[in-house]
Amino acid sequence: MASVRLSRIVKTFDEGKRAVNDISLVIEDNSFVVLIGPSGCGKTTILNIIAGLEQPSSGSVYIGDQCVNDVEPKNRNIAMVFQSHTLYPHLSVFDNLAFALKIRHIDKHIIDEKVDRVAKLLRITEYLNKKPKKISGGEKQRVAIGRAIIREPSVFLMDEPLSSLDANLRVSMREELKKLYKELHTTFIYVTHDQNEAMTLATHLVVIDKGVIQQVGTPYEVFIAPQNTFVATFIGTYSMNLFDCDICQGKIDILGQQYEIDITSYSQSIVTIGIRPEDFDISDCITGIPLMIESFEILGSNTLVHSSVLYKDNRIFLNVLVSTSIDIHSLKVIYVRFGLDKIHAFCKTSEQRLAFIN
Repeated sequence: MASVRLSRIVKTFDEGKRAVNDISLVIEDNSFVVLIGPSGCGKTTILNIIAGLEQPSSGSVYIGDQCVNDVEPKNRNIAMVFQSHTLYPHLSVFDNLAFALKIRHIDKHIIDEKVDRVAKLLRITEYLNKKPKKISGGEKQRVAIGRAIIREPSVFLMDEPLSSLDANLRVSMREELKKLYKELHTTFIYVTHDQNEAMTLATHLVVIDKGVIQQVGTPYEVFIAPQNTFVATFIGTYSMNLFDCDICQGKIDILGQQYEIDITSYSQSIVTIGIRPEDFDISDCITGIPLMIESFEILGSNTLVHSSVLYKDNRIFLNVLVSTSIDIHSLKVIYVRFGLDKIHAFCKTSEQRLAFIN
């Protein structure tokens, strides 16, 4: 078991592109840390640097108390699971699991015991004598994870290991990984761009954009209090609505409704307001804000309504999540309201979070 520490990591590729920009991060022992961000944000490069598959242009990587910049990947006591299964097609599942132990000349009796234990843990015992082509995608990914487990590494590195599976299988494999983490009591570092994977698996999220860490925190902390507009719109099943509002002398005008709020150390006349689609409540024509329905998507028990409202001669587009029991087909306008506790505020220029003080 080991912690991982990155100290001022920079990675610049030959063509001059800076993929990782001065990142420092401490990953505690026995944590499940998910690196999340859009494609090309640098999360896989960070994982490869920890693994030793990429060398940082500058900065240091520590596993436990040891700086491993000059340590070969095979000597870092890490195990990596990739998006592709990377199994040996000519070997049985048993031999795939046992391969890393055999090349270290481990006693056959010990190999048999370890393979048996890992196969039972991942529920793949019945496939031990089969070749990879005879088992399903989910079973192949279990074998790939088993090959990592059997080495008993200090740190597991996983690069989008479930992305090639279908939706239902991804859900079941997420549950498998959560159980596995609890049983193994070791450190997991997991890369994904999938919101559901990140929010359900992580003890801590590291949100990355353009090679820079935007926020680190528990899934709850990152969702409840996004530190900037990028995190606000990236984290969440439905992207947060952002729009500009006027503020003057402790009063803010939000879509025509006045609120008395003090924003600490903020002197600008415009503030960016964020409200999540699920944080609107349906109201009436007297107390609610009228939204013109542009289109809608029925998502099962909920419907995502794409709407707009005219505010200060500007048309603002808002997504609102409502119950599908509301017959949207028959409506042209919906009336909504929101609680002050559901509002997020961001600086118009820096895009950083502001603190409301009532």
